[in-house]
Amino acid sequence: MEKEGIASSAISAFESTFKSLVSGNTGIIPESTITPVPELVHTDSISTAPNSALLSETVVLKLNGGLGTGMGLDKAKSLLEVKNGDTFLDLTAKQVMCMRKEFGQNVKFMLMNSFSTSDDTLEFFESKYPSLAAEEGLEMLQNKVPKIDATTLVPATCESDPSNEWCPPGHGDLYAALIGSGRLDALLAGGYKYMFVSNSDNLGATLDLKILTHFATTDASFMMECCERTENDKKGGHLAIRNSDKHLVLRESAMCADEDEAEFQDITKHRFFNTNNLWIRLDKLKEIVDKFGGFIPLPMILNNKTVDPKDDKSQKVIQLETAMGAAIECFDGASAVVVPRTRFAPVKKCNDLLLLRSDAYVITDDFRPVLNPACGGSAPVVALDSKKYKMVGQLEEATQDGIPSLVDCKRLTIKGVVRMGRSTRFVGDVSITNKSDESKFISGKIEDATLDVSEEIGLGALKPTVVDTAPIAGQKPGTSGLRKKTKEFMSENYLNNFVQSVLDAVVAGGTSLSEGTLVVGGDGRYYNDKAIQTIIKMGVANGVKRFWIGENGLLSTPAVSAMIRERGPVWQKAFGAFILTASHNPGGPEEDFGIKYNTQNGGPAPEYLMQATYANTTSIKNYKICADFPEIDIATPGCTSVAADDGSSSVVVEVVPSTQSHVALLKSIFDFGAIKSLLEREDFTMIYDSMHGVNGPFSKAVFVDELGQPESVLMNHIPKDDFNGGHADPNLTYAKELVALMGLDKKGNKIDVSGSVPSFGAAADGDGDRNMILGSQFFVTPSDSLAVLVANANCIPFFSTQGGLKAVARSMPTSGAVDLVAKDLNLDFFETPTGWKFFGNLMDSKCIFKGKDYTPFICGEESFGTGSDHVREKDGIWAVLAWLNVLAAHNPDSSKALVTVEDIVKKHWATYGRNYYCRWDFEGMDAAGANAMMNKMRESTEANTGRTVGSYTIATADDFKYVDPVDGSVAQKQGIRFLMSDGSRIIFRLSGTAGSGATVRMYIEQYETEKLDLAVADALKELTTIALSLCDIKTFCGTETPTVIT
Repeated sequence: MEKEGIASSAISAFESTFKSLVSGNTGIIPESTITPVPELVHTDSISTAPNSALLSETVVLKLNGGLGTGMGLDKAKSLLEVKNGDTFLDLTAKQVMCMRKEFGQNVKFMLMNSFSTSDDTLEFFESKYPSLAAEEGLEMLQNKVPKIDATTLVPATCESDPSNEWCPPGHGDLYAALIGSGRLDALLAGGYKYMFVSNSDNLGATLDLKILTHFATTDASFMMECCERTENDKKGGHLAIRNSDKHLVLRESAMCADEDEAEFQDITKHRFFNTNNLWIRLDKLKEIVDKFGGFIPLPMILNNKTVDPKDDKSQKVIQLETAMGAAIECFDGASAVVVPRTRFAPVKKCNDLLLLRSDAYVITDDFRPVLNPACGGSAPVVALDSKKYKMVGQLEEATQDGIPSLVDCKRLTIKGVVRMGRSTRFVGDVSITNKSDESKFISGKIEDATLDVSEEIGLGALKPTVVDTAPIAGQKPGTSGLRKKTKEFMSENYLNNFVQSVLDAVVAGGTSLSEGTLVVGGDGRYYNDKAIQTIIKMGVANGVKRFWIGENGLLSTPAVSAMIRERGPVWQKAFGAFILTASHNPGGPEEDFGIKYNTQNGGPAPEYLMQATYANTTSIKNYKICADFPEIDIATPGCTSVAADDGSSSVVVEVVPSTQSHVALLKSIFDFGAIKSLLEREDFTMIYDSMHGVNGPFSKAVFVDELGQPESVLMNHIPKDDFNGGHADPNLTYAKELVALMGLDKKGNKIDVSGSVPSFGAAADGDGDRNMILGSQFFVTPSDSLAVLVANANCIPFFSTQGGLKAVARSMPTSGAVDLVAKDLNLDFFETPTGWKFFGNLMDSKCIFKGKDYTPFICGEESFGTGSDHVREKDGIWAVLAWLNVLAAHNPDSSKALVTVEDIVKKHWATYGRNYYCRWDFEGMDAAGANAMMNKMRESTEANTGRTVGSYTIATADDFKYVDPVDGSVAQKQGIRFLMSDGSRIIFRLSGTAGSGATVRMYIEQYETEKLDLAVADALKELTTIALSLCDIKTFCGTETPTVIT
């Protein structure tokens, strides 16, 4: 605990409870040792005039450490939606602001978060209630204690997830946290005397000035708010008097012996239970802490658990906890009062949550949930099947069509699985039983009835089946999703496990699958068609009501982003998409397959979602699928509607023209009229190579249908599931047919040609997000392409009409050519790790993160990826049209000589200098050897810094680290850099996108302002030799010969 930096007060408290455990103390309070509490003061009878002056001495603290794991949650329970779109924290924040307005004072507010809830909670406040988030001392962190091996009583271990070795010490840790954090002393020094504490899931517990005044005037050291127990409360803890010293004590259910259970639950004997709304005199707490040497001794609560809460078969452990209400026995002069039920509205089970979400409760003007007056003073008693509705997800699945009416209900009992909706109205005493394994829909008014719906009509084709499965190793998604060999994806449950893990992570992140649309499409590679049908069936089983599927299953990656962002109407807006692609990797039954998930901003899933997905893949036990859902004809645009047999719901699958949304967006960005005029010049010809990837239909829609070009301008534009046996990667090596046609060899050198060479050539990769730009016998490096487009951005209407570019970014391995342009044009500039998500954060800095607006924005990577903020993916056809728009702007008069691609690039070099640059790819390398090579260079960075190599001096050798300026996240180990004193660079990275083996990438860059016409190989000859020596790839990987040179 000391190694973890845990405060001494918390260590002392844990030591006290642990000594109690090993001494044989069970924490049990026998019935024979206590006496029931006699009548208490009811707050309704308090006549003392409220004293608002006390508010300046009072602090309100909400306990917010619970994850709600007992209800199936893995985030702060307080982030659970309660009512009308508001979470517990929403209502708490609104209560605080309303309280301050009502009292005219800035009453101090605090949260006690746990190590499990802190990040989620602070992010929530920063995004929705920034003024509260900015207040000093908002958060106090709960401590953590080790779980104890139930057999050996030593700290438990969990190799699969070491975080499972720790647990919160219960809300009794409030006192240790106040002491250890220094907050108790700080509050006392600040003049605070009173603290009101309550649970974050008890929205009825607001600061009551009358109760505060009573607490102050009675000079109590500690006061507990109690309610009178009812049948619903009989299993909860109660207040009692300890016979030995006549102190008030709190007996929780875990402290009751089995033989005393009947008396424990006797609500006529033990009449009062603790609401966990507590009033504490801070000065008296300080006295007790000092008396006991820095902590407050609380009775132990022993909980038997498993070390992995998601695995009942994992190691048996003991979790030692304490209850903050138990401190009542430590305070001399402690008291208790009885409060109305309006001050106690916690959510401990799905019964409570359903009741609170229903019309049986209403939200007051000061944002408290109170019983609807129409209920006549008595809340309905809700008893849901504890096995079927233990988890929030199970309740939300049952109520995905809306929350039923309970305002006129007295008692609702449900056994088995049912579904309810807005049309469901329970009146009086209703009991429903379903003995079948299929959920049955309950609709309309059900009054004073006992129903058995086991034999009723069910969902039919929409019936989900739960299929048992087990984790499959190696399903950790990278920056571009999950990529493996096609046969691995086709193996039993492989795709299903991953899809279910994604959907579960999306739901846990707060997205409702039943609202909006799920987009599905891919690059057309082998297995796409079957995977799409599986995803549809699994989506339906998980609650998706509407799908947009690309015609023939085809959607380029940027087209998916465009569809998410642009396609409407609003009520159908997409919440996310599955993209079936392995990008530029080969396709076919023996090659690669891939899948990635994009979110509602159109960009790749953020890191937290991918981490949650991976965690789900390691613990998955089953997946849901509608096995009887019909196969969808994805070759024909149109809608297919499938209704449940019982009429409770329906699903719409719409096959949409693949190019529609994306082409419409592109037409709004570029000057198609000017581009068409360029293409119609007699001295201008072009060729576009789709490499048998997904961009074939898109290139036809743009260049033939919109720009009126003959189909002969298109090359390899018919999509093939194996890319016609080729490698759909748009570079000099793999786009060899186009490269030869443009008069170049695979190194970008001019070759002799017999006929005419097109003025302009371009190529796309398998999923359409990459591009290669060529002029007549002239190769434009991706780095130069990015720099030229930034320098000429105002030629493009999308940028010029918005006042011009604001910011640019490049990936770290990309050459520094664009840096010079950004500096010249006074643009914000960013160097990021490889991965489009980093660009996406910058694009969304304002709209999502409430930061600076960096749009309009252009970004790019040396790996042939270029784009802007029109979508949240790199966009191959966008880059081609951008170049054509720039060419059109440089050629306004068709009577004059054509200004070529080469002319534009060379003029750019003359203005900004030339960054000689190349990339060597060593594909299919042994992963162990490649990693060993990278580690060796990583370990030698300090030794290499300052070293002279050849005619160069290494100014800095490091491992690139990036702190995201938007969300503060840190990306480490992003590439080994050798930065020379003259500005030259050598960089090494391992690619995370290969489906098998490792790809070592070596980048060489030399900046030159005078010698602008050297062959790249000649300009970089010495640096290349130095790079091979620095990495020693021959030793580690057995070769110095690259697969691809770009």
